[in-house]
Parts: sequence; structure tokens; C-alpha cells
Amino acid sequence: MWRFRGHRGLCALQRLSCGVHHKVWREKSDQACERALQYKVGEKIHGFTVKQVTPVPELFLTAVKLSHDNTGARYLHLAREDKNNLFSVQFRTTPMDNTGVPHVLEHTVLCGSQKYPCRDPFFKMLNRSLSTFMNAFTASDYTMYPFSTQNPKDFQNLLSVYLDATFFPCLRELDFWQEGWRLEHENPSDPQTPLIFKGVVFNEMKGAFTDNERIFSQHLQNKLLPDHTYSVVSGGDPLCIPELTWEQLKQFHATHYHPSNARFFTYGSFQLEQHLKQIHEEALSKFQKMEQSTAVPAQQHWDKPREFHITCGPDSLATDASKQTTVSVSFLLPDITDTFEAFTLNLLSSLLIAGPNSPFYKALIESGLGTDFSPDVGYNGYTREAFFSVGLQGIAEKDVKTVRELVDRTIEEVIEKGFEDDRIEALLHKIEIQMKHQSTSFGLALTSYIASCWNHDGDPVELLQMGNQLTKFRQCLKENPKFLQEKVEQYFKNNQHKLTLSMKPDERYYEKQTQMETEKLEQKVNSLSQADKQQIYQKGLELRTQQSKPQDASCLPALKVSDIEPIMPFTKVDIALAAGDVPVQYCPQPTNGVVYFRAFSSLNTLPEELRPYVPLFCNVLTKLGCGILDYREQAQQIELKTGGMTVSPHVLPDDSQLDTYEQGVLFSSLCLERNLPDMMHLWSEIFNNPCFEEEEHFKVLVKMTAQELSNGIPDSGHLYASLRASKTLTPSGDLQETFGGMDQVRLMKRIAEMTDIKPILRKLPRIKKYLLNCDNMRCSVNATPQQMPQAEKEVENFLRNVGRSKKERKPVRPHIVEKPTHNGPNGGAHVNGSQMIRKLITDPTFKPCQMKTHFVLPFPVNYVGECVRTVPYADPDHASLKILARLMTAKFLHTEIREKGGAYGGGAKLSHSGIFTLYSYRDPNSIETLQSFGKAIDWAKSGKFTQQDIDEAKLSVFSAVDSPVAPSDKGMDHFLYGLSDEMKQAYREQLFAVSHDRLTSVSHKYLGIGKSTHGLAILGPENSKIAKDPSWIIR
Repeated sequence: MWRFRGHRGLCALQRLSCGVHHKVWREKSDQACERALQYKVGEKIHGFTVKQVTPVPELFLTAVKLSHDNTGARYLHLAREDKNNLFSVQFRTTPMDNTGVPHVLEHTVLCGSQKYPCRDPFFKMLNRSLSTFMNAFTASDYTMYPFSTQNPKDFQNLLSVYLDATFFPCLRELDFWQEGWRLEHENPSDPQTPLIFKGVVFNEMKGAFTDNERIFSQHLQNKLLPDHTYSVVSGGDPLCIPELTWEQLKQFHATHYHPSNARFFTYGSFQLEQHLKQIHEEALSKFQKMEQSTAVPAQQHWDKPREFHITCGPDSLATDASKQTTVSVSFLLPDITDTFEAFTLNLLSSLLIAGPNSPFYKALIESGLGTDFSPDVGYNGYTREAFFSVGLQGIAEKDVKTVRELVDRTIEEVIEKGFEDDRIEALLHKIEIQMKHQSTSFGLALTSYIASCWNHDGDPVELLQMGNQLTKFRQCLKENPKFLQEKVEQYFKNNQHKLTLSMKPDERYYEKQTQMETEKLEQKVNSLSQADKQQIYQKGLELRTQQSKPQDASCLPALKVSDIEPIMPFTKVDIALAAGDVPVQYCPQPTNGVVYFRAFSSLNTLPEELRPYVPLFCNVLTKLGCGILDYREQAQQIELKTGGMTVSPHVLPDDSQLDTYEQGVLFSSLCLERNLPDMMHLWSEIFNNPCFEEEEHFKVLVKMTAQELSNGIPDSGHLYASLRASKTLTPSGDLQETFGGMDQVRLMKRIAEMTDIKPILRKLPRIKKYLLNCDNMRCSVNATPQQMPQAEKEVENFLRNVGRSKKERKPVRPHIVEKPTHNGPNGGAHVNGSQMIRKLITDPTFKPCQMKTHFVLPFPVNYVGECVRTVPYADPDHASLKILARLMTAKFLHTEIREKGGAYGGGAKLSHSGIFTLYSYRDPNSIETLQSFGKAIDWAKSGKFTQQDIDEAKLSVFSAVDSPVAPSDKGMDHFLYGLSDEMKQAYREQLFAVSHDRLTSVSHKYLGIGKSTHGLAILGPENSKIAKDPSWIIR
């Protein structure tokens, strides 16, 4: 997977906000840390020497740094009482051309190795393991292979496969052809069809560059750091990938994938000695030290600023066709291995760009010139020398100069005025809450956080010691109140290494790309002799044969179904009524002193015509001011007192009826316990006195929302296709499309184009009237047991403050089902107290119907979705269909859609609501993919799968079912869906019981033609076959 930097510059500390997993309650909760502190510097363990042992109390871990005696391989172990253990190995990969060699290599090493010579062990292990994460990433200057699991035996199995794949891969020519690029007949079995380019990476990168933000980000890095590896596309330029040879691939592996160029990382509670022993014996003992030549030299600094102009594809969903230009001004910053300077510049970046009180938000976003910040805004610390970038997208070409002048003027103003103390405090509060907030993938967050710095020989442990950095930062500010202003002057005002990059759409951009690809293809084909062509035809047949023949994966290690825990852990929740009749769920958890509050409010009484505007209402509700606070003061209070306040629409399926669902809005927030009264007061003000008068700021928010939705399509096209395909299959499908599908993208585009936005603004107080009261509300709190009494008091106060409707409002849809959540003597023994009653909507007259939609978008790849209406969660067939979806993905669709078809991804999945979805992602095909879906259903009905296949599908499904749940999210299935742990345990038993007969039975019963209603949707380029077929709606 090619991982280019984020489009939106994230503060590195936010990337770490994936939080901390400290079990406050557990006896000996820091056993892992204590054990690690026993290691002595200089101690020898299995071929490694301990170099450093450092407690990092702010992250509740102990860091042990080692190096391998024979090869010099570096090793960092972070011991922490977290059972979701992680391994990663990363290599510094510094390509010097655009062929994408590190990316193609990352794909090809996972296609078989000496010990595991079967095809595609990586994808096969997804079904032979209980991993909580498995992937591989190609960044600009490193390639990383991480996995995580909670099971010790599984850890050893996956480690064995990963070590063999990276150090001893087969790198077969046919695998290179499949994963990288190849010339092949359009129909491989017919030599009369034309030769075309195929390959997984080739199509992945064509898809990646349909995203204009990616095009901009890539050029920004290439132009700002032009001297070495950052001047090329590490993922590969689709026009250059066909220059890569198999020999070059093998050579790149030999020089870069060596222990002397490797950094090993392990995290969690498992024993370090076991990891070291296995890594030494299975891999490192077979190598000697090698002098490596992969270091990235420092970029030569410019003596004067530079400027570049580039083009991209038109955005058919852009709000204003004449305003599609993007411009940014970027500055080269110091080396990322200077940890304190990097920490300071990271914070400085947040002060400059984050939120409506920041100088660049005021100067650029509120200027009305554009729609949103340019891609990669803020501090970017992913290259050896960091950079800061700021600008606007969605501007008129004539305004490029104005934006540049605004950037310069803002820098001058900051140097003169500095920052308010409150803003600095709010930022430091944010870091405090992020260090306390706990996530389930903390190991992955840590390995990603340190990767770039460690890659350039920086000290990863120093990077993790945030407490020291915060103390030093406060000290610098105290000693020199102009500390930050001087940094702005040094790095922004007086910095000649400054790039202005502008990008505008070219109507013929994709046409020109296609033209260049065609010329490249002709050049390749014309240079072929008759013998070459014959060989290509034979190789194509050989590849197809290899892809189609049954795979023997018996050489791979595997867990058994008997390794899965038969009984899930139950979560205790208490329900009490507050303010008379509002149910509140209390779930005591080890939350590290953070309180999580949520409220769910029903939309049942909302008039139909206001429904499409609910997502916009949710988006702006916490951003327009409330009570006596204007929007700037409100933003400041939210930053100072909370870890964020979000509002989002939800459509929640019923567990027993397909045509029944709950609709509402979820309010979520978190805070340190000392700030709970302030956070609840903010919610009271937002509910009682929201401000809907700020027309100018509302316009700004609308444009940003429309731009973000439009930019998100290339990454989420398969989700949009699936939402549209399921629109007419259930009553909730229609509402989900309204709230989150292409309908919503288009509505926001229309609103953003309005010259007079007042009619939309006037809808907000009307929605407020129906939604912001406690008539149909329930709340939940996750906090430590010690915090619960105060939390109860604050929630009670909040609910007493929130108004109720003066008159009783009738639901808009007449058919309401009142459904208590499962508790009490016959329901959940783990649920104590009152009942929560959910008011669901049902539509007894609903008739599902088939709809086929093609959204024509200017992309060179397709996103395809086909959905089938099946059964709800509580139906015993649901578990069988869940296993079937995984089985079809692993044993049929992966081969057909990715390996043969060349799409980046594809598969089948079953939603909680009973919609069975077949999908593909960044796919060169469309109609052919729909035919593959049909073949997959025939394959399922034929029952051509073994017990081993079924067991593997069960392991894969259970790895998702049993994935770790953060303390903040425990009890949420009960709160939102009314699912008790007893129901989940019953479902678990149904999954265990799925058999061959049940799988073929549900395939026949639901998936065959004429059995259930299907919906289809495609996002992608014009298609003559679809255009001629009257059954398709073209949008």
C-alpha cells in the first residue's frame, strides 16, 4: 500500500492521540514495564546487546533499545501492559527514479518466500490468524511491514511469515508481472485482442492520481526537496512503472532489504526474549554486516524563493468551475532528528493554522477567496528535513498573487503580535488529553510516529519523552516571551528556501494522460518481435493458469478454530433515569481520568423536507457560537475544556426486522475529569442557545464541507457505490444515501454555489426545534468508578437545563415500534437498573426494488458496488452469510478482481443491517467486474470449498469480532443498537456452528438471481456499454 503523507497536515501529536492503554484497575498493571526495567545496559540476549533502558511514564511504557551484534540491525521494544502486541520491520528505501520500485517490491515480497513458497502468503495469513492488523506501507523513504495480534502463538506465526517474506522472498517473475506491470492481451486467452498494460501497482497508482490533492502533495514534495530521493514518486508514476525490470527489482531488494538497513520494533506485553530469539534464529543469524548507502543527504538550501505551476484533472463536483485553482507557500524547516525543534515547530504550526482563532484561518479561510486550506497544510515531518505549508484551494487563478501576499502579511503580523496565552494553554491541554485518551491500536500509532525520525538515525526514545519536551517548551516560553515569534521570523520571514506552488485544472488532463499512456504502449508494442509477442501470449496464459489453480497453503502456520475463545468477555453497564425519564447508561472503565459523554436524540418528529440538511446542521452546530460566546470564543472554550465535541447523524438498523430502523443524531465529547462541569455547560448552551446568525462564517463552513466531500471521493469511491446500490433495498438505505451518499455530496455542492445562503441558514433553527430537546433522548457516560458520582450529578444538571417541547410532537412517519433494550431477568445479567426504550420506525408497505446507477466521473478507474437484501442480525442465517462473505473474498474474489482483473482491491461483506455487498476499488474494469460478482455467487452455490477454507473464514471473521475495544467505546453496542452481550454471545455461537451445508444453503436462498433484490452502482469514466443499456440510470 502506497502511503503518501496526509492531505491535511496533522500535528504529529494528534497522530499519537491514538492514545494510551493503561489499565488503572489491574493488579500489577505494569508487569510488562517492570520486567523490562530489569534489563541491564550491555546485557547480551540472543545475539543482541541492550543499549539503553528508559522508563517513559507519560505513555506508561518502558523503552528498551538494542542492536544486533553481527549485522548492526537496530531494535526498539516498548514494553507496556497492552495485550494487543505489535511487530514492525522497516527498511530505508530511497529510490532515484519514478518506476515505483520500492512499492512494487513491497507487493512482490508478500507473494511467497523460501520457507513459505505458496502464492500470496500475506493474503492467506489474513485467514489463518487472529491478527488485529496486517499491512505493508511504502512511504517516500522507507518501507514498513507491521502486524498486531492479541494471541502469543499467532504473534510467532505472523513473525515467521513476515521475516521470511522480507529477508528471503522468492521474487518470481510472474509475481512481478502480476503485482507490478505487464503487457498482456485484453483477453489473455485470445491473442487477437490488443495488448494493454496491466498490474496491481500500475492500477493502484492510476487510481491514486485521480485525487487532485495527492497530485498537489506529490509535486510539492518533489519541487521543495529536488536534490535526492524526494524528487521522485516512491509509489511509482503510472507512465514510468512500465520502465521497471525484474532485474532492477531483485537488485533493489539485495541492496535495501538487509538487516544492516533494518529497524525492528515490538510493542506490548509479550516477552521480549522470545521475539529476539525468533528474529535472530530465523533471519539475522544468516547475514553479516553490510555497509549501507541508503542515507538521504541534506537538501541544499536555496538562495532565493522558487515558483512552479502544475495542472490536474477537472473536478466535476467542484462548487465553482472558475474557482478550481490551488496555491500554497511552503518553507523548508530543520532536520526532523532535532526532536525539540521539531516538537516546537509542530506546536507552532498548530497555533498558526488550527481552528477559527488561528492567524491563517482568519487571513485565508475567512477571506472568502477559496474553499479550504491547500493539501498538506501545516507541519510535515515525514521527510528528513521537515517543511511547513499553507495556502488555499478552490480559488480563482487571478487570486494566486493575493494569497501569497496574505501569507506574507500574516507572518509579519504574527512576528509583531505573537499568540494569546489562552491559545497556547488550549494547545498544551490538547496534548495532555491526547496522552491520556486510550485507543486500541496504540502500538501502530507509536511505530508510525517514530518511523521517519528513526529512519534518519534520530533517537526514537527521545521523541516519545513528551513530558520532557513539554517542560522544556514551557521553560523556553517563560524565559523568552517572544520565543515563538522569533521562530516565525527565523523559519518563515527570513527563509529563502520558499516554494510557491499553484495548480489549475486542465479540461484535457485525463485525455492527455491517456494519450501519453497510449504512446508509451505503442512504443513498447512496436519494439516487440513476433517471438516476443508469442512469449507474452504464453506468459499471459501461464499467469492465468497459475492464478486459477487451487493453492496449497499447507506450508503456512495457522491457528485453529479451537484457539478462538468460546465465550466473550461481558461488559457491565448500569442504567438510571435522570431528570425524570431520560435513560442514562453508566459504564465504569479504566479511562485514565478522562470522561466520555454521549447523547442520542431521535429525528422521528423532524419534517421530511428538513431531513437532507441534518448532516450540515450537525457539522456546523458546534462551530457557530452559543449563548454569549461567538464562534471564535466557543472554539477556544472547546479547545481549553474538552478533547473535542462532535455531532453526527446516525441510521441504526434493528436487529430483527430489515424494514425497521432508528434515526437520530449522536452528540459525543470527552474531557479531563476536572473539566466535566465546563464541558456539560458548553453542551447546555449549544442545546439551549445555539447561534445561527453568523452568515459569513456559515458560508465558510459550507464551502469547506462541500470541498472535503468532493475531495473524499477518490479514496472512498467503493463506499459511495455501495451506499447508492443499497438505496432501494431497505427503508434505512434511502436515508443513509441522503445523509452520507452521493446525494449528500451533490446537495452540498448546490448549497455552496448559492449566491444567497439565507434560506439554508433559516432551516437550522427549525431543525433545532425538533432535535435539541430531551423528549426522545438517551445518554451514556464512560468513566472510572471514582468519577461516576460527579458524572451523574453533571448529566442530571445538563438534562434539567435542556428544554422540552412545549407541545407533544407527533412522529412524521406513523409506524413507530417501541423497543426496550435487552436487560432485566431474561435479558442481560450485566445490565442493571432501568430500561432504555428505543423508538424505531417501520414501513410495512415498503417494497424493495432494483436500481442501477452509473455516476460518470473523470477518473481512469472504477469503483463498483452490488448489494443484495438478505436478513437482519438476529436471524441465524446472518452468521452464515457473514462467514460466506469472507470465504468468497479470500477464495474467489481476491483472485478474480485483484490478481486477474488488476483492481487494487475487491471483496464481499455483510453489514449489521443485512445488506450483502460485493465491491471493487480502483478497478480498471466495470461490467467485467459485475460478471465476476455473478461468477462468485455461482462458485458459492456450487460449494467448491473445503472445511479448511471454512475454518480460515471463521478465523478471519473472529479476528474482527474480537478486535480490541477501547475503554471509551465499551458498552456502545448496547447504547446505540440495543445489543446485549447475551445476544452477541448467541451470535458468536451461530458463527462457530456455520457448516458447509449452511453456506451453500444461504448462497442459494439469498444470492441467486431472482432470490433477493439486488442494487448496482458504478463510479467511474464514461462507458459505452452502460450508456446503451436503458436499465442503467446515468448521473
